[in-house]
Amino acid sequence: MKEKLAELRRDGEARITAAATVSLLQEAKGALIGRRGALTELLKEIPKLDPALRPEIGGAANELKNYLSRLVDEREEALRLSDSAISSDFDLSIPGIPPISGALHPITQMRYDLDDTFRSLGFEIFQEDDITSEMYAFDNLNFPPDHPARESMDTYWLAGHDEGHGGERLCLRPHLTGASVRYMRTHKPPYRFVYPGRVYRNETTDARHERAFFQYEALVVDHDLPFTAGKVMVKSILDRVFGRDVPVRMRVGFFPFVEPGYEIDMRCLVCGGKGCSVCKNVGWIEIMPGGTPHPNVLRAANLDPAEYTGFYVNIGLDRLVMMRYGVDDVRLFHSADLRFLSLFK
Repeated sequence: MKEKLAELRRDGEARITAAATVSLLQEAKGALIGRRGALTELLKEIPKLDPALRPEIGGAANELKNYLSRLVDEREEALRLSDSAISSDFDLSIPGIPPISGALHPITQMRYDLDDTFRSLGFEIFQEDDITSEMYAFDNLNFPPDHPARESMDTYWLAGHDEGHGGERLCLRPHLTGASVRYMRTHKPPYRFVYPGRVYRNETTDARHERAFFQYEALVVDHDLPFTAGKVMVKSILDRVFGRDVPVRMRVGFFPFVEPGYEIDMRCLVCGGKGCSVCKNVGWIEIMPGGTPHPNVLRAANLDPAEYTGFYVNIGLDRLVMMRYGVDDVRLFHSADLRFLSLFK
């Protein structure tokens, strides 16, 4: 038996040393000390030996197994090091090729920046599905039954779900404002939240308009909220996003879901207020409507208008990105043109 162990030791050393790859080494390991290897077969003969010899032979067999295992580990490490070694003809002085890396889309980056800004002001981030109903898109927001926005010329109604009224009639959301009522119905006041997302309009595209674009709404509802808080919020957001003072003005505007309502403009940063195609040569560009939630909207959210008030802003995210980077055509951001998008890495 001792001669057999010595022979197995010599054979094992030779096979392990001769293994030229890790896979061949693993095959040698299995043949030598695996569950069905040569050493395992020898161990089966120990019970047939003289009882006085069994401890000595058993100890020698275990020592051999540990020895061969150590040789396998050392050989495997040597093989892996040799595989990763630099070729002798490799020139380390040649500059390397930087790996291709991606980056966030500029609209996505703007959204994340706004998320950070609003979180720092104590707002919650809320989201809903792209598909909504007439009830949330129009009925809860005080849109009259005959309002033109309800027509297919403005809104994308879903085939097979474009009949009936209210919750039965489904569409791609034409704005984010309907999410405000959904949120208020499922949370307790006071409210301080934002809800970003993509919206869809059936309209002609041009340098300032797209059929699918991004909005970012914010709503504060509380007891005795001063109206001036709305403008302070808008000003703080823009100054934070652009890193400098951004002139803002508010004009009276009409929207069914606010009373009073305002158009909120910022100084055009593409032309610096001198006038260009983006701002229609007036030096100002509309970036968000806003105002106090209409009493009917608060009632739809099961709130008493005599007890609560608030302030909406609906940020045109795409236009804000145009201002940040001085781009004069919003369609470029939705073109999937990698030559253009690579400029924002």
